[in-house]
Amino acid sequence: MPMLLALALSACAPAPVRNPLAQWEPSPNFDARRPVLIVIHFTNEHSAEQALHTLRTANSGGPVSSHYLVGNDGRIYQLVADSQRAWHAGAGHWGTITDVNSASIGIELDNDGDSPFTQVQIDSLLRLLADLTDRLRIPRTQIIGHEDLAPGRKDDPGPRFPWQQLAQAGFGLWPRVALLDPPPGFDPWSALGLIGYPLDDRASTVRSFHHHFRGMDGDTLDDQDLRILFALSRQLGATGGNAGTPAG
Repeated sequence: MPMLLALALSACAPAPVRNPLAQWEPSPNFDARRPVLIVIHFTNEHSAEQALHTLRTANSGGPVSSHYLVGNDGRIYQLVADSQRAWHAGAGHWGTITDVNSASIGIELDNDGDSPFTQVQIDSLLRLLADLTDRLRIPRTQIIGHEDLAPGRKDDPGPRFPWQQLAQAGFGLWPRVALLDPPPGFDPWSALGLIGYPLDDRASTVRSFHHHFRGMDGDTLDDQDLRILFALSRQLGATGGNAGTPAG
């Protein structure tokens, strides 16, 4: 009976995808998808239960998902395996990453978009980020918001999200050098592009940048923005390369 059961199960297992045009010569030299980016969202709903329903079904906008949901009580739910592609990012790009869903882990935070994030929720998020960055070898600077990769189309996690608290715990890109006036000729748009921001709609990009680094609204760059951008560009120059470029 055990042998019959094993044969039945093997018959039900999906066969490897093979191209009929080629002779199959399998190699062991491969591995699963390895994400290089973490994208943080808010659910824009009123409970974790409501968000779980949305993330596990189709809705008016079509089916959406994420890898994780963190409730406002700190409970962590996993909906999609880390090695699989969740449908959380949609259209947009970060640096040279144009198919963000294929290169990222999506984390939804149970939040209606207007309320402050709870401290217990942020504490759980920090534990989750530590696990993901260590276990999946994702660089700790490669943590962004949904609106960073899709300015104008998305506004989450918004200006209330505590990016500075994440930075103090070692996560995300944040100014870590003195904020100095940039030299003559400094180009803030090149700096925004170096960080990873899309530049198709510059006013929307500035709003997303303000939400992330200033915790405020506004679509015009000011002197403090230039200091922050100069500091970030110096950091990225020291570490070598675009923050949005996947590691090889």
